[in-house]
Amino acid sequence: MFSLAKENIRIAFDSIKSQLLRTILTVLIIAIGIMALVAILSSVSALENTISSDFSSMGANTFNIQRYEFNSQRQGGRERQKINPIITYRNVKDFEDQFKFPFTKTSVSFIGTRSAEVKFENKKTDPEVSVLGANEHFIQNSGLEVDEGRELNYFDIENSTNVCVIGSDLKKALLDDVNPINKTISVRGSKFKVIGVLKSKGATFGNNQDLRVIIPIQKARTIFTNPFINYNLSVKAEKKDMLASAQDEAILTFRSIRGLNPVEENNFGLERSDDLLNRIGSITQYLYIAAWVISIITIFGSSIALMNILFVSVSERTREIGVRKALGAKRKTIAFQFFLEAIIIGQLGGILGIILGVLIGLGVSAAAKFQFAIPWLAMFSAFTIAFIVAIISGLLPAVKAAKLDPIESLRYE
Repeated sequence: MFSLAKENIRIAFDSIKSQLLRTILTVLIIAIGIMALVAILSSVSALENTISSDFSSMGANTFNIQRYEFNSQRQGGRERQKINPIITYRNVKDFEDQFKFPFTKTSVSFIGTRSAEVKFENKKTDPEVSVLGANEHFIQNSGLEVDEGRELNYFDIENSTNVCVIGSDLKKALLDDVNPINKTISVRGSKFKVIGVLKSKGATFGNNQDLRVIIPIQKARTIFTNPFINYNLSVKAEKKDMLASAQDEAILTFRSIRGLNPVEENNFGLERSDDLLNRIGSITQYLYIAAWVISIITIFGSSIALMNILFVSVSERTREIGVRKALGAKRKTIAFQFFLEAIIIGQLGGILGIILGVLIGLGVSAAAKFQFAIPWLAMFSAFTIAFIVAIISGLLPAVKAAKLDPIESLRYE
């Protein structure tokens, strides 16, 4: 039995080699369908990983009070959004004083600038560094981690000391060849002692999260004096089951600070980290569906092409089939040979499609600076689909070949 299967495999490969051009074209058609599936799924997965990683920087069990909600209302193709007042420093200070929900930490921060030039001795960066003013809870609430040194503490904030925590890329740009801790850098003419370096978070859509300086909020307010600065509030609950209650209490507190009466809508936004991730997941679901629809249409065309080439092969080899039957070959042996040819061609197309799809996904991720991950699910799906296409496409030609009459086959010219 094994020797018969081995002989059928050899005959199948010989047949494929004898129709090399036709086989190559069929393999390419199958590969295009598989490539479309793997490339789109891997690119969407990389996009999802990047966005999820970016928004998950809010940290676990946290919610933000901000000027607007994450989503915006649209009507008639034009954006319609209520203009909310900025969150002022007085708002955040009142919130810190009044919000006393147990087992929570409130961080306050603002972005002073995204285009600062930072200096260390005779080195300086391009004007592309973000400078943030923050309190002692900002780093933990934002899901950030300190790689070297320490983070800002209560003493630093209360005394408005000239210390800072820097991003990993800023360290590489200015302090890569020295120990950065206790070194002094200059930001907008002010000197700051480096007390910590953050772990790398990467870049998202051109926004480098590792090229920044975090300084005490009061010190930042003396450097950046724009009266229309919008502040950010982030509340972290130590226990997840307390998050909803803390959120409700925070809304009531901030409504009171804003002086809203019970019938007025909120003039601020509130977003939970898991809400953002769920919305991102729902958006990418549509992209996954589109990827499958496009790929299935392409693969359907490739299955028809594979079936046609096998039907042509059966017609061209009718006499060969007659000879094999006359020598004692059974129907199932003939059917297995053609069935095997379909599987080999299908798997060759699947392997080529997977390789091309992964390369395209990797290229797209590199160009867009997405976080690429090997698309195991897409690769397994592609392999399975290629196998199913081969089975479906090879079934009818194999049955036709097996049913040929040996006498009529021998007469075929």
